[in-house]
Amino acid sequence: MPEVNRILVDMFVDPVCPWAWLTSRWLLDAERQRPLDVRFRIMSLSALNEGRADIDAFYQRNIGPWRRPVRVLMAAEQQHGPDAVRSLYDAMGTRRHVKGQSYGPALYKAALTECGLPGGLADAADDAGLDDAVRKSHQAGMQPVGLDVGTPTIHVHVPGGDPVALFGPVVTPAPRGEDAARLWDGFLLVAQTPGFYELKRSRTSGPTTR
Repeated sequence: MPEVNRILVDMFVDPVCPWAWLTSRWLLDAERQRPLDVRFRIMSLSALNEGRADIDAFYQRNIGPWRRPVRVLMAAEQQHGPDAVRSLYDAMGTRRHVKGQSYGPALYKAALTECGLPGGLADAADDAGLDDAVRKSHQAGMQPVGLDVGTPTIHVHVPGGDPVALFGPVVTPAPRGEDAARLWDGFLLVAQTPGFYELKRSRTSGPTTR
């Protein structure tokens, strides 16, 4: 049988976002059923919203605290490579979005230990020296889609074609099984349609992550 060309998919995530968490669960399920290689990369809701006067009080209040878990991911990427982002995002996100734990030193250290990474990387949460690297990664993720969206943002690298990027999909609960595969097929179709920009409807429920 001919070899199937695999598609590299970059998903840019901020570990504080429950909507991105749901999209990541869908994408990983689709990876098990379609020829995909999913790579997690770092964006930052803090970087997205810093300096903006038009955001609400909730976002203003959290710009500082939200930097911390992203810094831990960035430190892991810098010292242990991009595969560390995938495993650590999964371990951190499970604790936060599924188990309801709060981000902080205990969560970071437990997640790092689970991934076989040094627990000392938890100290990166307070290292503002990582913020420039976070912004650079964030800009790489956002530039193709614009700054009027956030996370999840997905870049699709189809062999032989130009990369395409879209915000979304935003969905709850995360589709599984054949539903996950069919959503991927539809996502890929619209992503590769020239001139396609947007599908949207108002949300009527919050993220179902547990």
